[in-house]
Amino acid sequence: MICGAVIFGLLAGCTVGPKYRRPVVEPPTRFRGSSDKTTAPDPDSLADLKWFEVFKDEQLQELIRTALVNNYDVRRAVARVSAARANLGITRSDQFPNITAGADVTTLRNSGSGQFALPGGFNRDRTFGTVLLNLLSFEVDIWGRLRRANEAARANLLATEEDRKAVMITVVSDVSAAYFNLLELDMELEIARETLATRQESLNLIRSRQQGGVATMLDVRQAEQLVYGAAQTIPDIERLIEQTENQINLLLGMDPGPVARGRSLSEQEQPPSAPPGLPSSLLERRPDIRAAELNLAAATANIGVAKAAYFPQISLTGFLGGQSSQLSNLFSGAGGAWNFSPQVTLPIFNAGRVKSGVRFTEAQRQLASTQYQQAIRNGFREVSDALVEYRKVKEIRAQQEELVTTLQDRSRLAYLRYRGGVDTQLNALDADRDLFNAELSLAQTKRNELLALVLLYKAMGGGWRQ
Repeated sequence: MICGAVIFGLLAGCTVGPKYRRPVVEPPTRFRGSSDKTTAPDPDSLADLKWFEVFKDEQLQELIRTALVNNYDVRRAVARVSAARANLGITRSDQFPNITAGADVTTLRNSGSGQFALPGGFNRDRTFGTVLLNLLSFEVDIWGRLRRANEAARANLLATEEDRKAVMITVVSDVSAAYFNLLELDMELEIARETLATRQESLNLIRSRQQGGVATMLDVRQAEQLVYGAAQTIPDIERLIEQTENQINLLLGMDPGPVARGRSLSEQEQPPSAPPGLPSSLLERRPDIRAAELNLAAATANIGVAKAAYFPQISLTGFLGGQSSQLSNLFSGAGGAWNFSPQVTLPIFNAGRVKSGVRFTEAQRQLASTQYQQAIRNGFREVSDALVEYRKVKEIRAQQEELVTTLQDRSRLAYLRYRGGVDTQLNALDADRDLFNAELSLAQTKRNELLALVLLYKAMGGGWRQ
């Protein structure tokens, strides 16, 4: 008896199928695009900061908080997590015995004109019932099929949770990028209005000079061209502003409408440095990489579920209850009944179904392994691309500021020379046109610098921490 119990315990502890082991990945020693290549990489990373420590505009923080609650993608991700958690509960319940109770009452009336006459005083109505308590309905998980299924369901739940974090990263980055685009358009609109006012003053001056015989009608038409060019830019920028506000409201799960601003584009704070951290830490920080690994773990466990179909399936069922031909005697008298039914099911011939099922799960595991390795390499590439862009856009912005300063001085000198009669109007108008385009480009470059920060923060796996 003791020997049989020991054998049963050993069998119950074995599980078929491979155990999950993380694939060996050799990350690079540093990210390509890091500015300092002479010292060892800094283990600290920009992604270790919470999103409100990176984006310090109070209005932007409020928009992000609203989006993390109301965004439809986030809400769908939360629902998927709830569904995966419920599925784990269903799978786990299969490992435990099921206990159910049942009862029935049947009333039978015999025909008064039957083939055999009933004796006098005999009641033609009969009521009898049954009460059963299913004490046991249980599959003995000798080969670990249920344990492997529970392992796969748990991995799927954790992967779904990582997917939710990845959605949160995307929402934080999308709201931030749209907000910075909106601020850049505000700056463009301000530049266009100021340029229009300046050009209108120049046009009035040239018209006065033309009336005095100093300027020609050609000078007037050239000045009008610049005025109309700046004027048509304004409604186009206003169109883009309203469309961007609608985009932000959609991310916030709200109806189209205006969006409040906080700091201007030039007032946005940036962290003093943006260390990428160690490449090996990216495997633990990015939710998409962690989700890919958990999908691989689930696919590995499913192989065990499929292989368990090769072996006998042992089920135990039993019930205890009572039954009586008279309802009044159901709980009295000798009406007790019980049953215990062990059952063994062994596949003998299934036309290769089990073998094909194992091959299918093995192929799914190979696919998940490839996707996991691809997610890692893609993560390294995205961080490197973001580092290069963040560093180079900073350099472009510095040069663009120098260009704007130079063109501002050129425009001032050109108009002074024109008004002094020592230069042509064409040079002044060219300088004005070049300055306007350069100022718009500088606004876009400042926006691109902030977008590069958003991209870098997202690529490093930051943004999901509250």
